[in-house]
Amino acid sequence: MPVLTVEHVTTYQYRRVVGFGEHRMMFRPRDSADQRVLDWQLVIVPKPIELRSVLDAFGNVLTIARFAGRAKELRFENRLTVDHSTVAPTHESLSPYARTWPFTYDQDDAADLARVRERHYDDPDHVVDAWARGFLHAHANGSTLDLLTDMTREIRRSFTYSARYEEGVQEPARTLALRNGTCRDYAVLMMEAVRALGLAARFVSGYVYSPGADGTAHVGGGSTHAWVEVFLPGAGWTEFDPTNAIIGSRDLIRVASVRDWHQAVPLAGTWTGFPADSIGMTVSVKVAMHKQEVDEGAPSGDKAAATGRPDPIADLPVSTAPSGAPPAREKAQVVTLQKRDQPADAAATRLPLNRSTLSAV
Repeated sequence: MPVLTVEHVTTYQYRRVVGFGEHRMMFRPRDSADQRVLDWQLVIVPKPIELRSVLDAFGNVLTIARFAGRAKELRFENRLTVDHSTVAPTHESLSPYARTWPFTYDQDDAADLARVRERHYDDPDHVVDAWARGFLHAHANGSTLDLLTDMTREIRRSFTYSARYEEGVQEPARTLALRNGTCRDYAVLMMEAVRALGLAARFVSGYVYSPGADGTAHVGGGSTHAWVEVFLPGAGWTEFDPTNAIIGSRDLIRVASVRDWHQAVPLAGTWTGFPADSIGMTVSVKVAMHKQEVDEGAPSGDKAAATGRPDPIADLPVSTAPSGAPPAREKAQVVTLQKRDQPADAAATRLPLNRSTLSAV
């Protein structure tokens, strides 16, 4: 199984020292059948006074940092080593009753999947409905997997990828009209189209490995990435990346799976200072093949992997760097602004802060 490394660095810069509120991070993948975290290092400068990890409502690892000091720069360095294997769905891997569409989920599954089968965006003119059902005509045999594969490949084939650094996603109908968008726009479009057909789908945030040298470079390399999971009886949660036409988990490192995209923001938090203090944010992501073969039974830096215990959140190895800036006096008049690392497509360039949440303190 290939071993991949991830280096994800986010830096916020300010013209003078500012204070920092709570920050929440989705940086560490959960161990699963197709990926296992061998090592995780999180370095934060200045050093937080409290750092802990919990599981969110979906079972994703959420890390929370709280700060006491002030500084002109806040930097997060997330480094991962992941043992990754490819899981690709086949017609035979699906339960017999789910191999052809339409099908009905078992009663127990249907109850648990109810919220991720619901449509989340208005479609008053039913353009997403029509687009989704257009794929049914091409598959007279009704193959569920062929239908989803065709939808994934059609987005890659007929839509133009364009990185966008503003927070948020396009409405699915707008993405259809423009035939243009980011990976998160494509993920939301496919998620809504799949739900229009009665299937359960989730938004996935993570990283994509893009080899490049052999001509197999993927769109979205060098940034965080987004794709879709569809629940297929027998095969379970199955990944589809419409940005790159990837079917299955090949080259995809899954960090968080959620009901809607805004629940999978990699980094969000607040800072205290004047609005003009903000210079901006830079984000860079590097995903590479590990330079050395890693023995599957070798000691690991991840205690969950070493002990075999499932997700012992309290034991997750996290390192923090010492503070690089002294505290400074509070200003008489300050504001608190919320800032977010982008959920996907945040390439290594200067990005604007999100100032949609502004409150006097």
